[in-house]
Amino acid sequence: MPVEFGDLTEISDFLYLHDNRLVSLPHSLGRLQRLKYLNISQNCFSAFPEPICHMSSLVELRATDNQFGSLPASIARLSRLRELHLRNNQLRTLPSAIAELSELRLLDLRGNPIETLPDSILEMPRLEKIDLRWVDAAQALPCLDKLEGRGCLIYR
Repeated sequence: MPVEFGDLTEISDFLYLHDNRLVSLPHSLGRLQRLKYLNISQNCFSAFPEPICHMSSLVELRATDNQFGSLPASIARLSRLRELHLRNNQLRTLPSAIAELSELRLLDLRGNPIETLPDSILEMPRLEKIDLRWVDAAQALPCLDKLEGRGCLIYR
């Protein structure tokens, strides 16, 4: 992907980069401060692309069907994020900083080898749905009962 793509700072609605065999994103892409929706699904990312963490206006992020095994704590910068789709990656856990996504309503973790979730997930005030289908450990995660008790819908 060309570095100059980050110069398109007026992009504000949608950016679809899915299904392109991308392995990285240029740091300049972090300058897309007005972007609301980003889809980087079905690429070849082995690490979560750090430039995304600078896209402070994102409301929805789709990063399904890649290969990253962790999320950086800097994902907490995405304070406007309402939907985070991470299906079919290699995530075993999430950073405790995920709780700083105070606007997050939907968290899709389907098909990841999740072993544990941080207790901080209980502090997410607007979390309405967590999708854990095709996650072997979904029945044994202790925080899920507490989330369900407060009205969060858990798909197992």
